[in-house]
Amino acid sequence: MRILITGGTGFIGSALSAALAAKGVHQTILSRHPHPDTEHCSFIESLLQVDNREHFDAIINLAGASLAAHRWTARYKREIVSSRMTVTRQLLELIERLEQAPGALLSASAIGYYGHHGDEILTEDGAVIPGFAQQLCHDWEGLALEARNYGVRVCLLRFGVVLDHGGGALVEMEKSFRLGVASWIGSGRQWMSWVHRDDVVRSILFLLEHNQLDGPFNVTAPVPVTARDFCRALSGHHRTFVRMGVPAAVMRVVVGEMAEELLLNGQRVVPHRLQSQGCEMRYSELGQALDAIADARTVS
Repeated sequence: MRILITGGTGFIGSALSAALAAKGVHQTILSRHPHPDTEHCSFIESLLQVDNREHFDAIINLAGASLAAHRWTARYKREIVSSRMTVTRQLLELIERLEQAPGALLSASAIGYYGHHGDEILTEDGAVIPGFAQQLCHDWEGLALEARNYGVRVCLLRFGVVLDHGGGALVEMEKSFRLGVASWIGSGRQWMSWVHRDDVVRSILFLLEHNQLDGPFNVTAPVPVTARDFCRALSGHHRTFVRMGVPAAVMRVVVGEMAEELLLNGQRVVPHRLQSQGCEMRYSELGQALDAIADARTVS
């Protein structure tokens, strides 16, 4: 099997690449920075380096600037959009010029697709409520679906908050805990649909192997938690002296629009389609996932 990956050196991509290499899968990885080739990975800095005669069994598109890396200025919002749409358009151009189209395109998205629904449980058929993140995911998915015009199977990966050691959201979430303060943001009643990084990789491998599956898939753990529940669970892995919430008004001042979109509201999302097709998450409960992450840190 031969696979092209964008974003293959990132937090999710690096774990996926290692899992594919362990299966003997050859990968062509698009990266902005040069990397030495390995037994199972060839690195390119532009899709123009791909020959028209090259054949990929699948393309996995994980590229995109982090939503939480910077304050949402008008300039950074443009970067967030451009980093996703530009690479996806380039992939469509690549698919068009290849002599043989890939069998599948697995394209990243996020549960922000749904907008904010309070306590409502959301499957892939959930309604949408407009917002910046919702529009971003809607447009990104719509562009990726154009690959169907070339006979390509398209799977849309609606990721929840991906947790593991060594990077990702957990690094930011743990900062106050490492200082002895167990904290949540706003009321703490907002939902957090999380997923262990190993289960993200497991879900992608599952979708690669099942050629009959396409369309949107929620890549989340089956049991989402509230922000306060997350705080309680994470407190079990840190020595904390104070438990407190960060007022919503403070977060709106500190990070602006991002606070309303990503921090003060959430989505209660479940992986209905993956589970109904037989893909089970290894880490269903948050405590179980955090224990595994703590054990992995000890080993590393």
